Amino acid sequence: MKRYPRDMTGYGRSVPDARWPNGAKIAVQIVLNYEEGGENNVLHGDAASEAFLSEITGAAPWPGQRHWNMETIYEYGSRAGFWRLHEMLKDLPITVYGVATALARAPQQLAAMKQAGWEIASHGLKWIEHKDMDPEEERAQIQEAIRLHTEVVGAPPRGWYTGRCSMNTIELAAQEGDFAYIADSYSDDLPYWMQAGGKYQLIVPYTMDCNDMRFAIQAGFTNGDQFESYLKDSFDLLYAEGQAGAPKMLSIGLHCRLAGRPGRAMALKRAIEHMAGHDGVWFATREQIADHWAETHPPSQALRPSDMDKQAFVDAFGGIFEHSPWIAEGAYALELGPTHDNAAGVHNALARVFRTASEEKRLGVLNAHPDLAGKLAAAGRLTAESTAEQAGAGLDLLTDEERTTFTQLNETYTSKFGFPFIIAVKDNTKSSILEAFHRRIDSDRQTEFAEACRQVERIAELRLIEKFDA
Repeated sequence: MKRYPRDMTGYGRSVPDARWPNGAKIAVQIVLNYEEGGENNVLHGDAASEAFLSEITGAAPWPGQRHWNMETIYEYGSRAGFWRLHEMLKDLPITVYGVATALARAPQQLAAMKQAGWEIASHGLKWIEHKDMDPEEERAQIQEAIRLHTEVVGAPPRGWYTGRCSMNTIELAAQEGDFAYIADSYSDDLPYWMQAGGKYQLIVPYTMDCNDMRFAIQAGFTNGDQFESYLKDSFDLLYAEGQAGAPKMLSIGLHCRLAGRPGRAMALKRAIEHMAGHDGVWFATREQIADHWAETHPPSQALRPSDMDKQAFVDAFGGIFEHSPWIAEGAYALELGPTHDNAAGVHNALARVFRTASEEKRLGVLNAHPDLAGKLAAAGRLTAESTAEQAGAGLDLLTDEERTTFTQLNETYTSKFGFPFIIAVKDNTKSSILEAFHRRIDSDRQTEFAEACRQVERIAELRLIEKFDA
């Protein structure tokens, strides 16, 4: 058995209606990262200076040394950039990602955040890399971040975002914090639930594209107009999707030392004015979005094939291909994962086993199917699926003449090809089935074998869709 943990499907085509308050067409969520004073610095007990997200191109950490230029760039964020952005955004509901040690060193800025009514979420204990951190050390840092945040802010954080995270971050954060949401994801335009920390944890995805960090990386933004244009284009497309009935969320990421610079702040101001000039725009904190989603779209106890043991999987899907549980047994051994926890995913796995089987084994599957309106149906010995399918096409209410016609066609077809006539009756009516019968009976065996196999796969697909819908 192999299991692939990544969910490559998400909502797929079944995107839920966000049902934003007051029928809003889009939720605009602005994050201000407050990291200044929590970055790598030997003053903070770190091994080297900071080297990430600054004006210094190609910056490298200085082991054992302070870096005056880097420190003062970060200080610009706390001394000037924060206040410029606070003045611009103080009347909007935004979320602060606050590094706990940075907040502890920023009493005036913290008071201003609270005065503006902003949500203050946790951005971890320190603004450092976690990818190589021992899981228990990271757990301890999460615990300390929550403790210090509660002490400094006056209330525990309801949201979490590490940013420079590890593969363990979401699991650990879900275990250690009673968070309304975790934001360490960039995988969607809508919140979603995942199993983490022994429970269903809401994920409210963040952004790296609508993010001023692109001023501090190669191939990123070089002037404010690019940032403004990108934000407007992102808003306009999502707004149009909302008008078409599929409202989404636009996340915007800001940093005091980056967007707080005058040339960038002016571009941000124009972009926000553009958004505010539209009707049906919900500016919200991530906490508000999380609470709305939890109430409107609580976690569902959906069928999760990738979590089943082998017996449960075979019990659930062994009859999808008629009387052929070996197909489900083979599918269970494939590389399944969350992306297979839907009708299309299970069908693909089952069909792969069927398609790669020998002709003899596939012939066995064909012969496991009953004749249409045949003796088994008359005797009430069809599977529940076949009974419902044939009844849906009216094959349980044939006239004597029609029954005679079907019997003759069945006998002629089976005698010629060595397997029964198979068609996805849910896609057809009684008349179209008869038309296909007359047409296909003149085919050569190779053509008809291939067609019968396609019909078997289609029958399986329809059965799975019904099963998952139920």
